[in-house]
Amino acid sequence: MNRKRGPWRGIAPQVAQSGDPTQPRLTTSAMIASLASEGQRTSPAPFGRALVEVARNRPEIVGMTADLGKYTDLHVFGREYPDRYYQMGMAEQNLMLAAAGMAHEGFVPFVTTYAVFASRRAYDFISQGIAEEGLNVKICCALPGLTTGYGPSHQATEDLAIFRGMPDLTIVDPCDALDTEQATHAVAAHDGPVYMRLLRGNVPLVLDEYDYKFELGRAKLLRDGADVLVISAGFMTMRALEAADRLRADGVAVAVLHSPTVKPLDEATILREAGRTGRMVVVAENHSVVGGLGEAVAGLLMRRNVRPPAFQQVALPDAFLDAGALPTLHERYGISAEAMARSIKGWL
Repeated sequence: MNRKRGPWRGIAPQVAQSGDPTQPRLTTSAMIASLASEGQRTSPAPFGRALVEVARNRPEIVGMTADLGKYTDLHVFGREYPDRYYQMGMAEQNLMLAAAGMAHEGFVPFVTTYAVFASRRAYDFISQGIAEEGLNVKICCALPGLTTGYGPSHQATEDLAIFRGMPDLTIVDPCDALDTEQATHAVAAHDGPVYMRLLRGNVPLVLDEYDYKFELGRAKLLRDGADVLVISAGFMTMRALEAADRLRADGVAVAVLHSPTVKPLDEATILREAGRTGRMVVVAENHSVVGGLGEAVAGLLMRRNVRPPAFQQVALPDAFLDAGALPTLHERYGISAEAMARSIKGWL
């Protein structure tokens, strides 16, 4: 199958219909991976630009990809450092073991592909060739969760569930352009294998409004609220902040705790915030309801006997999803800001 094309299932790709029938129809394309709404601030290729900065004083850093440099923003690195850029072709298994070999020789490979290909196709090679060896390989993958309008062949809705079970693998899910840039620096400084989800192209910029700084293994409380605590990762933190603004108009005070490191969790911060009395806990993630951040948080709360008044998840269903335009799909599967606000209001 061509990597830029996939099967269509259920929704015409050329039109996105908002959840409100009174609103105008939005013309979009399933190829568009940007999550920015109209007029929202964005930053281009934050991963590629950050990697160029990191590599400037670290000649051991190399970039490796499986025919997807342009589609994971690694091409920015390749233009700057062509002698340190390796195009491995459509062969993720070979890509991972080649990266392992480079790491054995003292290099620090940043490896890019789509999340579906790394998690489904190359799992055993990552486990045996990289993680078990504790090698310093950074696996950075675009199209995580529901960030493409293509169908199940390209929607990595279960990648966190797949990788959370792999020992000694750090997992990072940044929210926006600032988070991605800072996480790239932190991942490069970390000694050991990392899986990082990537947002590509023109990535929304929101966290600079919250005096935010990424720290590996740390969750950050972005806003406080007495009624609901939303624990989120990835672009769902952006959605949670938007939903919190909508709910404030209805008199609902929502706190947002951003947890960009999915593994290892910042257990102390999560337990402290979830243990505050009177607040419903909602975990929001761009991932299947099975095996992701939600179940990680729920397991932590159960083990530590922390019992909030209610626990809910905003996540993708345990199903193969439809293809179509992203606004349509996000509304259909309950991860748009409007859908999240409706769900939280209904649970209260």
